[in-house]
Amino acid sequence: MTPHGSTLRWRLVGGFFIIWVVWGSTYLAIKWAVQTIPPFTMGALRFLTAGALLYGWSRWRGAPRPTAQNWRASALIGALLLFIGNAAVSWSSQRVSSGVVSVIIATVPLFLVLCEAWQGKRPRLAQLAGVGIGLAGVALLVLPAHGAGAAGTSSRAAIDPIAAAVLASGALAWTIGSLYSRTAPQAKPASLAIGMQMLTGGVLLSLASLATGEWHQLLAHDVTMRSAASLLYLIVFGSLIGFSTYMWLLTVASPAAVGTYAYVNPVIAVLLGVVLGGERLPPTALLAMSVIVGGVALVSLAARVAPTRPRPPESPAADPA
Repeated sequence: MTPHGSTLRWRLVGGFFIIWVVWGSTYLAIKWAVQTIPPFTMGALRFLTAGALLYGWSRWRGAPRPTAQNWRASALIGALLLFIGNAAVSWSSQRVSSGVVSVIIATVPLFLVLCEAWQGKRPRLAQLAGVGIGLAGVALLVLPAHGAGAAGTSSRAAIDPIAAAVLASGALAWTIGSLYSRTAPQAKPASLAIGMQMLTGGVLLSLASLATGEWHQLLAHDVTMRSAASLLYLIVFGSLIGFSTYMWLLTVASPAAVGTYAYVNPVIAVLLGVVLGGERLPPTALLAMSVIVGGVALVSLAARVAPTRPRPPESPAADPA
């Protein structure tokens, strides 16, 4: 192997480590961050900071001034992916474990198959099977463990159904935003478009924080060091380094290989939640999560063997966390 080839190999190893492990760790970081920072406020601080840095860096590097059309497209994508999608993750992280959050969000590929079918793209049989398996896993998570709940038995669901519904809605919004980003008139280069989406999403999250009174609840002395460090980690590693690495990998690795983050992230998130976060999951939840990940993997593998597969968009439509 040539020196150049060896260097590229190690860069690839580092790149996949980031989108597998670092992105997988952001779910636990969000859970720690929202322990003392309200979720909308946390999201606003994260994306306004990261968006301003990325936008400023792109413009400093010579990116042209975005048009009004570019800003409208970024505002819609930012609203769907960050204001709705990421906010659903942050809010639900107050009610369920980080591992469960990551697995429900991993249903985005399932929603993608359904949305593309609604647009007229006929799904493959294996994809439909994967969607059915994944949705069955979601049902295992939210349905009562003992049916209607006979006298003397517990009918409690494995996780909070309200949080599950919010997460599913966030995953659907993320899917719609991802589909729109494929044809939206976004600014170039991709780093500028992502910065714009973060800025617009951050503004919307700021308005939500003000409307819900979160800003008034946030007192500096109430924020723990762990929450503050988690927020910094999300800004630097989750947003700036993570998205930049994702864009770079799309230029040097196959889309199918890059797309493996969809079912690797939940595994990493569950392991970190148990080892570092002290999370304990009931057997029903573990079974349901395994079923969901299996369904997502089946959908992804079916897409790989399709005759033609569109290149993933170079946008933050990569990971809702």
